[in-house]
Amino acid sequence: MERLLARALSKVVRTGDLIVTLASGEARRFGDGSGPPLAIRFNSEKWQRAIALDPELKFGEAFTEGGVVVERGDIAGVLALLMSQVGLKPPVVPAKALLGLRYLLRRLAQFNPPDRSRRNVAHHYDLDGRLYSLFLDADRQYSCAYFERPGQTLDDAQLAKRRHIAAKLLLDRADLELLDIGCGWGGLGLYMAENAGARVTGITLSEEQLGIAQCRAQERGLDGRAEFRLQDYRKTPGTFDRIVSVGMFEHVGVGHYDTYFARVAELMKDDGVALIHSIGRSEGPGITNPWIARYIFPGGYIPALSEVLPAIEKAGLYVTDIEILRLHYAETLKAWRERFMAHREEAERLYDERFCRLWEFYLAASEMAFRHQGMMVFQVQLARREGVVPMTRDYIPHAETRLRAAENRNRPGLRLAGE
Repeated sequence: MERLLARALSKVVRTGDLIVTLASGEARRFGDGSGPPLAIRFNSEKWQRAIALDPELKFGEAFTEGGVVVERGDIAGVLALLMSQVGLKPPVVPAKALLGLRYLLRRLAQFNPPDRSRRNVAHHYDLDGRLYSLFLDADRQYSCAYFERPGQTLDDAQLAKRRHIAAKLLLDRADLELLDIGCGWGGLGLYMAENAGARVTGITLSEEQLGIAQCRAQERGLDGRAEFRLQDYRKTPGTFDRIVSVGMFEHVGVGHYDTYFARVAELMKDDGVALIHSIGRSEGPGITNPWIARYIFPGGYIPALSEVLPAIEKAGLYVTDIEILRLHYAETLKAWRERFMAHREEAERLYDERFCRLWEFYLAASEMAFRHQGMMVFQVQLARREGVVPMTRDYIPHAETRLRAAENRNRPGLRLAGE
């Protein structure tokens, strides 16, 4: 089995410099010697065999369980080397067969009726709230930031994201009714209420997030303008002037896209506007990484636009704008990973060493997927009829300027450096 693993690594690692110490004690070198040298060690033949047959699932498990140890560099560097290889594909027949089988079964894995959706959300978002405070920005934005310039801080980039989305929603008059599908800890909805005068209804399936969002609204005196509910989008009543969803669509599942956009259409007033912000894949339909699906986001799937647009068309909605954010999420995840590692001891006190290795792998693998494997973020703006959205995009920077002024009036501490 050592020979099978070595053969697989020789097919994968064509560039870079990776030293692998096998369970037998033998050390082998892979790559062309370029870049910083990295070294890993296998602690048992069991993990060698498992990774050779199913690297997509088992490499993350081996790192989490201590079956693979990074002896030189860190797991982020090792994953960057592996995931940046040109033309990376499953290197052996069993791994190729598993990839095909997972693709055939992907709709079953993404079957997310309301009860299962709630369990899936609880798996990730109902963790101890102190964990997220260790690595997120002050507003707890757990989605891609918007880096307007090099060197921008995470907090400023997350504020810029909220502002950019609000500008696209055309919140040009007070008291517009806004629905936030998947409202998280309430930061985006509170921003809309505070700086754009919207009346916000935020819905989530996470009890942990709901409690924090409600407390934040009360603390900031916005509970009269921002209401947060434990509710599934399929059961939300009423109609709204504006609908926004950030970082939730990845949990819908490909088999539910028709239902999702049909509900968006039903919930939107005739002159309404919606903005869907989601991770996407630029290389066409695929599968959720099996390690991510098992340990991080059960039921989740990152869609290609070719899977999303037909459902939008079927719902009778107009696509009025699409923007692709490319390396913004890579930079966001880098900041999260660095913050998490800086507070690793605190995370270990909340959970344990195994949990910390699992989350280190999750943050590093996600970052490298955006840097090297065609992951991106799309923002799709929707309307029910023509003429609702201006003909050019000039309105976006104008609205951002107005929102900056509102931020400075309402909460001067949010003002960006140099502004």
